[in-house]
Amino acid sequence: MMNGWKYFIQQLKWMIRKELLSTLKDPKTRAILVVPVFVQSLIFGYVATYDLDHVPYALLDLSHSQESTQLIAKLDGSAAFQRVRTLGNSHEIADCIDSGEAMLVLTIPSDFSQNLSRGYISTIQVITDGRNTMTASLAQNYIGSIVGSYNASRNNGLNVIQLETVSWYNPNFITRWNFLPALVIMLSLVQVLMLGGLSVAREREQGTFDQLLVTPLSPVQILIGKAVAPMLIGLIQSSIVLLICIYWFEIPMAGDLFPMYLTIGIFIISCTGIGLSISAISKSMQQVMVYCFVLLMPMVLLSGLATPVNNMPELLQLVTYADPMRFALDAVRRIYLEGAGFLDVWPDYIPMLVVACITMPLAGWLFRNNLQ
Repeated sequence: MMNGWKYFIQQLKWMIRKELLSTLKDPKTRAILVVPVFVQSLIFGYVATYDLDHVPYALLDLSHSQESTQLIAKLDGSAAFQRVRTLGNSHEIADCIDSGEAMLVLTIPSDFSQNLSRGYISTIQVITDGRNTMTASLAQNYIGSIVGSYNASRNNGLNVIQLETVSWYNPNFITRWNFLPALVIMLSLVQVLMLGGLSVAREREQGTFDQLLVTPLSPVQILIGKAVAPMLIGLIQSSIVLLICIYWFEIPMAGDLFPMYLTIGIFIISCTGIGLSISAISKSMQQVMVYCFVLLMPMVLLSGLATPVNNMPELLQLVTYADPMRFALDAVRRIYLEGAGFLDVWPDYIPMLVVACITMPLAGWLFRNNLQ
């Protein structure tokens, strides 16, 4: 009986050793085991944080008094706040928020100094960009702590200054308004990347790819056919998510459908190019799944879905220009919540089209090269 157990354990040890050797001796497998760990750890460490180290703000000081100057000095002296514009009138506020140049606008009223000298409560207004509820609420909290420090330094700590907060495009800070429109883009990325990636690898693994090559279809026709299917499925899925946002969760859509679908279409084309490039270099569906897993997490994190791109290290900010999701996300949020039109969001299309113009020909070249 004991000899039987020893023999069983010995066989098990050899099987485990064989699997470890076959896994670790394969260079591609070693890279898959090591590279994602380092890449995702670094990206999570730098990007996946809700600490706002960079809060660009615009100032509208209608008081121009010593008291307002002291309060502004506390703001500018903090490590987090950077003044990007000093406004001359309230008509300039909309441009700062809409363009994304400023995360918030601080307005100090003309009677600020008089109210403080008389012991009255003076209210200053903070306008934040509600298209990203998490960062907007954090920025408000930062402002509140600085105002609290200013209150503590004068008038025996009485709260003589109060904040009046206004959130544009999401007045009630409903998190759903922020994430569900972004889900239109995120689900398109996941589905199209996976479908495009699996299109060629699946047929290779099933043994039907060689049969496809002996048909009258040219390699270009095969590639186009495999590109169109994921694009159509991605558009249908995006439409379903869009309908759920509008009619189920009743999130009002401020923009038009034309720029919305144009944004989704361009984004899907760029994702399809990436997916087909992955499929062309993959020998099996397992490789496709691993490559997609390695790419998906960094693309989502670097897009600014949860944390602002401006808060990332400068090197990673440059890397985000290669991430089509960053620009699709910005355009969709602006169209859905802000009501932006084509003329407002067209600059976001350029990086996505550049990615598509690179990945589509690359997929075609890899496809033809692997046939030889």
